[in-house]
Amino acid sequence: MDESTAPRTTARLPRTAMIGVGSMGGAILEGLRAPDVDIERPITVTTKSEASAAAFAGASDVTALSSERDSDANRRAVRGAEIVVLGVKPWMMRDVVREIAGDLEPGAVVVSVAAGVPNSAIEAELPAGVPVVRAMPNTPSTIGLGATGIAGGALATEEHIALVQRMFATVGEALIVREDQINAVAAVSGSGPAYLFLYAEEMTAAAERAGFDEDQARTLVKQTIVGAAQLWAHSDESPETLRRNVTSPKGTTEQAIIELQRGGWAELFDRALAANVRRSEEIERGE
Repeated sequence: MDESTAPRTTARLPRTAMIGVGSMGGAILEGLRAPDVDIERPITVTTKSEASAAAFAGASDVTALSSERDSDANRRAVRGAEIVVLGVKPWMMRDVVREIAGDLEPGAVVVSVAAGVPNSAIEAELPAGVPVVRAMPNTPSTIGLGATGIAGGALATEEHIALVQRMFATVGEALIVREDQINAVAAVSGSGPAYLFLYAEEMTAAAERAGFDEDQARTLVKQTIVGAAQLWAHSDESPETLRRNVTSPKGTTEQAIIELQRGGWAELFDRALAANVRRSEEIERGE
């Protein structure tokens, strides 16, 4: 399959189970629960604590099971599911896969959203023939603006990959990549919101040091980020062109840009992404 982004689709998604709904799994779940997402409901989820499961009490679109109350929660959740999303911590992945392996439905697709766990490691714990697909989403999936990289394992067909791509296309852009690119996807878009929020933190603090109070600084920075992002979203121009449009020669913006570039932004971003990828590789090796 060509590397591409999936268009929004109205095709119904099949019954889905989610093992673990922490920060990333929870982001996916919230996106899938949106009223305009056509998915077979209820979505079955498992949580570690009974308190977390109780948060879904009364929800008609989610059935929550807790392993604290039911030791077979994960096994029960995957029965009948055509898509099984594994949202547990990387170091828990192999144990969870072994636990549910015997209860998977024939033809079910297993989807991992854990950083640092290759498809082959999951395939090794599953019965022969079970397809595995890695997905690396990010937290804006909660509002339908996610960016997800998707890579199929050795047994995943184009149809399996397309199904998973279709799922994540309901919560944003879904890009098919090679598996050797997944760690880089995690570094760019998976962790990317944190980089932007760090920028917002520092810019807000700088605005306060420039004399604005906390509310004023937050408003100025937040609206600037949101507005600039929407400007880019509605433009066919590159970020470089949009930046140049704001940067008049010998003007005030130019002076600020010069100072930022003197700080070595290019090298800084290279180092940051490399450190992110390196940590994913360490997790793969069990470090």
